[in-house]
Amino acid sequence: MFTLTDDERAISETARDFADEFLAPNAVEWDQTKHFPVDVLRKAAALGMGGIYVREDVGGSGLRRLDSVRIFEQLATGDPSIAAYISIHNMVAWMIDTYGTDEQRRQWLPDLCSMERLGSYCLTEPGAGSDAAALATKAVRDGDEYVLTGVKQFISGAGASDVYLVMARTGDAGARGISAFVVPKDSAGLSFGANEKKMGWNAQPTRQVIMDGVRVPAANLLGGEGNGFRIAMNGLNGGRLNIAACSVGGGQAALVKALGYLSERRAFGAPLVDSQALQFQLADMRTELEAARTLLWRAASALDDDAPDKVDLCAMAKRFATDTGFEVANRALQMHGGYGYLSEYGLEKIVRDLRVHQILEGTNEIMRVVVARSVIAGKVGTV
Repeated sequence: MFTLTDDERAISETARDFADEFLAPNAVEWDQTKHFPVDVLRKAAALGMGGIYVREDVGGSGLRRLDSVRIFEQLATGDPSIAAYISIHNMVAWMIDTYGTDEQRRQWLPDLCSMERLGSYCLTEPGAGSDAAALATKAVRDGDEYVLTGVKQFISGAGASDVYLVMARTGDAGARGISAFVVPKDSAGLSFGANEKKMGWNAQPTRQVIMDGVRVPAANLLGGEGNGFRIAMNGLNGGRLNIAACSVGGGQAALVKALGYLSERRAFGAPLVDSQALQFQLADMRTELEAARTLLWRAASALDDDAPDKVDLCAMAKRFATDTGFEVANRALQMHGGYGYLSEYGLEKIVRDLRVHQILEGTNEIMRVVVARSVIAGKVGTV
């Protein structure tokens, strides 16, 4: 796990080279202008990043979760916002690949893997955030169609995406009454709210997805009625790892910026980097990022192996890495003094982007609930 093969190193280096060439030089401008760079996303897809762990027969790269977290860490060194959207798109593609019929896979995945079609994941609602099983969006069977009515909140890519993976209620209250549907953008009755004004993640749109009697073919039901919540949660295991990787990558970029600044800036007759107090902070930042990366790789390996503790480990990695990435970036900003607060240095953008990682894909409080339940059940992490 910790010694990369030549192929694994090449995968990581390809992602880093892409981030250096296409993401980092544009990240601040995209943030300020709220530009969603679809053309750049398709360049990433041409390198296999549109379907990282989708099977190869429909255009995917067929890689492991362990490969994917390394890819997303490197992408996030250039722009955490764009890296995070690519993660969400990959989650949608993986769900269709894993739970779809052969016909559904052939219909949707080639264009998703090439990112000719973009995907959005629609679970959260205005009244159902952390309590996802309480969602109210309904899907009613009407002959050979389902009719969907409801509102989804905080949907990344909404309005720009072409494919919406929607969780809707087909049965009674609770998790077992939820089903998953593939909803095309051109469906009658589908509309979108205004692009939200956000603290960060400005390079990707975030809107409500509004369904007013949207009709989709019954063939767009994914995985059978009543399986939507299970599909959503299984998708989130990987989503949590990827957003954790984006936090590690953003934190790593912030650490590199801090080291560069401290090496160049002089105060009281000496470079700031000569200050032992600041050296200790740099040491702690690197140590914490390495600990987060190690836990992340451990959790990704468990997900690849379908280990019994995969859910717990994904929750631990998400909580620890997103907290760590934000704290490292925040300390890097502090090291820059007033310059860290200026947009041209790129630190304040990283801090703003990473802050939301502690909220989405399950808040870090919910991650603690997941882990605590496991501990109370007697699963205390034996080797």
